[in-house]
Amino acid sequence: MLRPALLLFALAASLPARAQDDRVPEAPAPDTPPAAADSADLAAKIANPISDLISVPFQQNLDCCFGPEGAVRYTLNVQPVIPMHLGGDLDLIVRTIVPFISQGRSAPDNLGGTGLGDTTQSFFLKPKTGGGLTIGLGPVFVYPTGNSDFGSHRWGAGPTGLILKQTPSGYTIGMLANHVWSVAGKDDRPEVSSTFLQPFLSKNFKDTTSIGINTETVYDWKHKLWTVPINLTLGRVAKIGKQPIQIAATGKYYAVSPTGGPEWGARLAITLLFPQ
Repeated sequence: MLRPALLLFALAASLPARAQDDRVPEAPAPDTPPAAADSADLAAKIANPISDLISVPFQQNLDCCFGPEGAVRYTLNVQPVIPMHLGGDLDLIVRTIVPFISQGRSAPDNLGGTGLGDTTQSFFLKPKTGGGLTIGLGPVFVYPTGNSDFGSHRWGAGPTGLILKQTPSGYTIGMLANHVWSVAGKDDRPEVSSTFLQPFLSKNFKDTTSIGINTETVYDWKHKLWTVPINLTLGRVAKIGKQPIQIAATGKYYAVSPTGGPEWGARLAITLLFPQ
């Protein structure tokens, strides 16, 4: 069964430095308490995947139903994002995805398994821009950290890019994309040529609640197969003691999936936030 084995996004372990603040959050009212204003600022930065905010998301995914047995797959993605200021008007944003996967029996000859998947790491060079516009370009790499059940056993590399626009009214619209080719690894494992497309739209409210919709589309050029989940997300910024976090819940519907692939899913993400 085909899965998008090489995406970043080990869009994948990244991982401080001051970066340019390129978002345009909704301006708080004059009587907004400082703590509320800080939370609103964090919510705006979270909506930008390559903002100047250090964050460590722990993203738990349940996807169903794989193969004739209707197996459920659990994936925990640890996705640190680290911004670094390079001097002048240029920043470097490093995004990493490290997946831990557990899947049940999907077919009589596939008993499932548990282990690491491949790690994806992206490097975005982000110039200073204005008007709520963010542009980032750079390379993406895939490291063969996965085991025999979930890894490609191939090194991968390719280009990645992001463009987005944030408005004073709290909207964020943009696109994240990459393409990965296998460049080395075990010769007895299939070669990889995979495109990832993530258009997204979200709205932040003054109380830091956010709603968003996106797809995480993957096209496998070697096997000519699409995977197109449509994701609807509800999130909110909060604090545990003095630690700011975001909690977000997502419902997923697979509009297109390979034969034996998932049909629907759910996600719960807890993101640790480290404002500088």
